[in-house]
Amino acid sequence: MEKTEEPVVEELPLTIYLNGKELVTMLAAAGEEEYLVTGFLATEGIIQDIKEIQTLDVDVQQGIIHVTTASGETVAEKMFLKRYLTACCGKGRSAFYFANDVLTAKTVNTEIKLTPQEAMAYSEMLEAASETFRLTGGVHGGALAAEGKLVCWSQDIGRHNVFDKLYGRCLIEGISTHDKVLVFSGRVSSEIILKVSKMNIPVIIARSAPTSLALDMAEELGVTVIGFARDERLNVYTHTERIIGC
Repeated sequence: MEKTEEPVVEELPLTIYLNGKELVTMLAAAGEEEYLVTGFLATEGIIQDIKEIQTLDVDVQQGIIHVTTASGETVAEKMFLKRYLTACCGKGRSAFYFANDVLTAKTVNTEIKLTPQEAMAYSEMLEAASETFRLTGGVHGGALAAEGKLVCWSQDIGRHNVFDKLYGRCLIEGISTHDKVLVFSGRVSSEIILKVSKMNIPVIIARSAPTSLALDMAEELGVTVIGFARDERLNVYTHTERIIGC
């Protein structure tokens, strides 16, 4: 047996206190905590605008994040983590898992166009940028892309955290989302489609597979899903009108 040292992803528990009340504890990779919390609050509908956040204080050592908002307690905050089930696309499947998803999920109407070659190039760019994954195998990666380049990218141990970090950065830095595509390293579940629709992003390009419920929801919410974008091939599953040549 040979002893060696391998890099390991740092995982942190982060408890969010919203207006003095404990809201949730998240498990995340270290870094970009402000983006993570901002994006999370936005996708949950707890804030509608970045200006609603009055203070956001991060104490990584204690694993505590204090947030105060101008609006105080909202309907979305009261409904946080409450279950809500409804039928999806007439197929009898559960469409929304939580009540806040009903409040915040929205149909994407952006008419963006790209070629299969552009989609594949974005996937390869994400792979090239994912050094931490190559070193540890322990994180998911995601990026927003447009005009032949990655605009911003992030990584985390949690798939949902990747999307919240990206969205939080867009909100804080004023980066538009409706004219971007999202590239992702993992599989596309229904929860990922909900995140994409809340971010108002028309296309997700994934290096892995989508689930059946994800595709039902993508069709309903106007999201183009591209899967298995690797090894010089890809599959286009929904809203193919955005892909030139399909």
